[in-house]
Amino acid sequence: MIDICLLGTGGMMPLPYRWLTSLMVRYNGHSILIDCGEGTQIAMREKGWSPNPIDMICFTHFHADHISGLPGMLLTMGNAERSEPLTIVGPKDVEKIVNALRMIAPGLPFKINFIELNEKQESFEFAGLHFDAFRVNHNVTCYGYTIRLDRVGRFNVEKAESLGIDKRYWSRLQKGEEVTLEDGTVYTQDMVLGEARKGLKITYCTDTRPTESIVENAMGSDLFICEGMYGESEKIDKAKEHKHMTFYEAATLASKAQVKEMWLTHYSPSMKRPDPFMKAVKKIFPAAIAGKDGMSVELNFEDGE
Repeated sequence: MIDICLLGTGGMMPLPYRWLTSLMVRYNGHSILIDCGEGTQIAMREKGWSPNPIDMICFTHFHADHISGLPGMLLTMGNAERSEPLTIVGPKDVEKIVNALRMIAPGLPFKINFIELNEKQESFEFAGLHFDAFRVNHNVTCYGYTIRLDRVGRFNVEKAESLGIDKRYWSRLQKGEEVTLEDGTVYTQDMVLGEARKGLKITYCTDTRPTESIVENAMGSDLFICEGMYGESEKIDKAKEHKHMTFYEAATLASKAQVKEMWLTHYSPSMKRPDPFMKAVKKIFPAAIAGKDGMSVELNFEDGE
């Protein structure tokens, strides 16, 4: 089970009725935040979620509306007497930029570890989740993120028994451990598990023109959260100029990637309500939803296990 909350849906500046775009993911007692613009803490409090268990913060890029809330977030964590290390992920110079912001958040009681992204595509594991960071097309270096919870196949009892594997090793094999007996016999996970089962997949991207990297990484996602800066089709030239997307371009990406559901986010400050544009969007991708601050979902495996 993974909990997803779209804390805010605004781009460029926070508004009285819309916080800046930020996503929070909770899994197995861990929390991951993607982007942290001004007002993210308030959005979190309005949702009733806490910053205390945040283990990792991922940044798509370093424009102010995606990172300016970080110093306050760090101070809140420090004031809560946090001692566990925090991991921060982002494009090149992430450590330099975060440390510059920490001039107003010095003396934290916890360590910050950094993962700097330099390649077009990079992968890493964290808290039992698999992350793929992929470069998109904005006017500064910017990344999207896909989060996967993979599932191994079912344990085949008959196969384990036929191989004469002692039951005391079953649990270790299920967890992916390799078991070596005193006589040199080696048992591996693939010997006792069936085919891998469908896991869960979430893709998040903002501040970009449409790219093949988005389609490739979002392919088959259970939830695709994508920027829709403009709902007006006549603003396509403005979207191209500033390296953003329209609702219809986002919907086309969702259709190509064959995702289950798409949430639009990162609206222009000029957009009062996204709903009037959704009828046309749904003609392109029927499972499109206009994201709203605090919108959340609990994703579960298809078989409910």
